Amino acid sequence: MFQKMPELLNGVFVTFHVSVLAMLIGVVIAILLAITKMNNSKPFCYVATVWVEIARNTPALFQIYMAYFGLGALGIHLSPYVAVLSALVFINAGYLTETFRGGFSSIPDTQFRASRSLGMSSVQAYRYIILPQMLRRIYHPMTNQFVWSILMSSLGILVGMSELSGTTQKLQSQSFRTLEFFIVAAVLYFVLTKLVLFGASLLSRRLFKGDIG
Repeated sequence: MFQKMPELLNGVFVTFHVSVLAMLIGVVIAILLAITKMNNSKPFCYVATVWVEIARNTPALFQIYMAYFGLGALGIHLSPYVAVLSALVFINAGYLTETFRGGFSSIPDTQFRASRSLGMSSVQAYRYIILPQMLRRIYHPMTNQFVWSILMSSLGILVGMSELSGTTQKLQSQSFRTLEFFIVAAVLYFVLTKLVLFGASLLSRRLFKGDIG
């Protein structure tokens, strides 16, 4: 177990890397989708609604299989890493769209109108007034979504991705120490998620001056 620990830690790094990237891209897309749904522009609103409905009402396993095997059947061959990343981005964006839409709706319309009356453009009003308040209010749900992303990346094992679960599966098949390796992997997942939550708590104190616990 100790001899193989560097390989397990490399799997932890891949898990963390794909989860962070999926979260960052998902947040950007979710903000755009949430604004699109609120503006009621019919063609774009329809696309956003379909995205959200599919992401929220189908299993993560289905999304990963479609990204890897489904697109492969159409001649679009993605690596396991890109397939898992694409699926997690799709799901994160779908869930966070509704979270962000709730956050936007909780901010009075008068703040946007006041920003515009002071000479700000719509983009400036969202960037400097609306978005900071919205992110403050949905910070905890966004953190929970990040933890979910870390744990769901373990499904990458089914398409041959060498994240923590995939690395664990490979090592236990070589040594037949199934129980020991998967217990260690569970501990590593637990530690990783706790470190993420601790880091998120520290970041919230810095960004929001202790307003978020």
